[in-house]
Amino acid sequence: MSTSNYFSSLLKQCYETHSHIQTKKLHCLIIKTTKNPETILLNNLISAYFKNINFSYARKVFDKIAEPNQYSWNTMLLVYSKSKNIAKMEEFFKLIPRKDKVSWNLFISGYVSSEMVGEAIESYRGMLREGVGNLNRISVSTMLSLSSKKNKVRLGRQVHGQVVKFGFCSYAFVGSALVDMYAKFGLAWEAKRVFDELPEKNDSVSWTTMISGLMQNGLYHQAIETFQQMRFVGCDIDQFTFGSTLTACGGIMAVKEGKQIHAFVIRSNHIDNMFVGSAIVDMYSKCSSMVYAERVFSRMRNKNVVSWTAMLVGYGQNGYSQEAVTTFYEMQRSGIEPDEYTFGSVISSCSNLASLEEGTQCHGLVMVSGLAGFLVVSNALITLYGKCGNLDDAQRLFNEIKLRDQVSWTALLSGYAQFGKAKEAIYIFEEMLTIGQLPDAITFIGVLSACSRAGLVDEGRLYYNSMVEKYGISPGRDHQNCMIDLFSRSGCLDEAKKFIQNMPYQPDVFGWVTILSSCRNLGNIEIGKWAGESLLELEPLNPAGYILLSSIYSAKGKWDEVAHLRRGMRDKRVRKEPGYSWIRYKNRIHVFSADDKSSPYLDKIYAELEVLHLKMVKDGYNPNLSSDLHDMDESEKMKALRYHSERLAIAFGLIYIPLAAPIRVMKNLRVCDDCHSAIKIISKITKREILVRDSVRFHLFKGGYCSCGDFW
Repeated sequence: MSTSNYFSSLLKQCYETHSHIQTKKLHCLIIKTTKNPETILLNNLISAYFKNINFSYARKVFDKIAEPNQYSWNTMLLVYSKSKNIAKMEEFFKLIPRKDKVSWNLFISGYVSSEMVGEAIESYRGMLREGVGNLNRISVSTMLSLSSKKNKVRLGRQVHGQVVKFGFCSYAFVGSALVDMYAKFGLAWEAKRVFDELPEKNDSVSWTTMISGLMQNGLYHQAIETFQQMRFVGCDIDQFTFGSTLTACGGIMAVKEGKQIHAFVIRSNHIDNMFVGSAIVDMYSKCSSMVYAERVFSRMRNKNVVSWTAMLVGYGQNGYSQEAVTTFYEMQRSGIEPDEYTFGSVISSCSNLASLEEGTQCHGLVMVSGLAGFLVVSNALITLYGKCGNLDDAQRLFNEIKLRDQVSWTALLSGYAQFGKAKEAIYIFEEMLTIGQLPDAITFIGVLSACSRAGLVDEGRLYYNSMVEKYGISPGRDHQNCMIDLFSRSGCLDEAKKFIQNMPYQPDVFGWVTILSSCRNLGNIEIGKWAGESLLELEPLNPAGYILLSSIYSAKGKWDEVAHLRRGMRDKRVRKEPGYSWIRYKNRIHVFSADDKSSPYLDKIYAELEVLHLKMVKDGYNPNLSSDLHDMDESEKMKALRYHSERLAIAFGLIYIPLAAPIRVMKNLRVCDDCHSAIKIISKITKREILVRDSVRFHLFKGGYCSCGDFW
């Protein structure tokens, strides 16, 4: 082996192992032992210094080459292009005596990698002016990639024309870039046309690009069909193909097709691929098939942060918030570091549980991990503090975000709306519009809810109409329920009824319960009967209709109607779901129900409630016996009301939760009228802040008032 070849092989090892010290040692040895090193050896030395990020030494070696060849010039240009030293790149490019295809490609790529779009386009045009002979598949692919990344539709079409004109369509590499570009432009059908016209479609990259493009444009059915065609022609399928197709299945809840692909994954020996396994978990989660998602996840031999996050997100999306939090802790114990998406999801689950304790623990972990700057995390934290009633913390986090998006504004607005801060919520909405941030459907739910809390009927109508007419957002059930709530809460029951009659579809249970609750509060038997009967027709076994109608009739002394409703409940065996409430203390969940005598804390809790009851009576508390529909005498009813599950949980909190901390209770049913009145008085006489999340909404009791404005 010649000396030059020997040193070149050693330099190649340095190049591959990134050994900067060895490169310098070899350079010294070359200087000592070789009087006139060959150009090829010096070219390899330049490459070694480039790989070890020593650009100044690379240039010194180049300057020592007596007669640099084309490879020498291009290697040095590569150094400046890849290092993004644009000034040096431009200066050196001018010195190249003969610029070939490689020179031009490196020059253009330098601008592209530095996101200097105008300069990249101009250098591409300069290359064409030098002669179309410089044009090759690398240069057109680079420009197609630039066009798609920067959404330069016109440029992309022009380059496409050159691809066709100069015969680059036969290259699968170029065809895939074209398909990808049109897909990212949102022109899925043009991407499909290009794909169909490709002379050779036996390349898996082209098929995968097409499937991914269709999926990204929401054409899930077409993506699945294309995958089936790909299988038919016998093309190799890799992890990216499976990933995109499984995402498409999840997008339309096509669990049947998803199961078929899952079976094919097993047959093709891809089941142990973490990327594919995570995609299967995600697909089943989006199809609400959590049993299958859990099964796949538990059988995965290797799990990374994507796998764990897929499982965690699946739980959160399907209402299993506690399971999501538990999975997060298991992930930590397994030694996997969470990323910003993991934190965003687990914090959202904490929000759904109104679990401030766990949420703040996650916040602490976020700060330690250095991921606090990610918008997905900040937005989740704003939602957490907003849902837990810590509006000052939510506002502080919002103020700290430099680049807010639609979700940031909506999270803060919804937090204020949820706890009755209507003026603040509407102010945030108007400020959002002023800076040009477009609202979405969820934003309008927040602002319409705020209007209903403040009785702002005219403003609510205005916002509802603008949502449709100005922003093109079709109202969903949640928006319509907000309007029913707005009219009902403001006493405009006739308008609420008219609004319902003009809706394209009947309200859901929440909508009927909303107007029925208002009829109960306002004593409107006529509309209350209409709403109650409509609710019972929609869900004959739902106890809410019987209970609310009974309250309306009993308030008017119509005992025959009350008896009729009670007989109906008995005949249809309609029973209220057993009520239970829970509270977190020292990382444990303590669950209470009125009939459960198993709690070791009951003696202390009952004693606390007896003392409270005496103080409440002195403060004007008068039990609302209509809240209990059981067939028992008044004294028994009064005793039963006193030991409703939420009161047991609150008494536990008064005993054990520190005075400076709010008491946070969750309940599976609506808070009854009597408990709502009682908790207001309890918050006043104990001077404690009490947050109760029932099945309908959050209630923040403070100083004798509730954030719901006594309407829920």
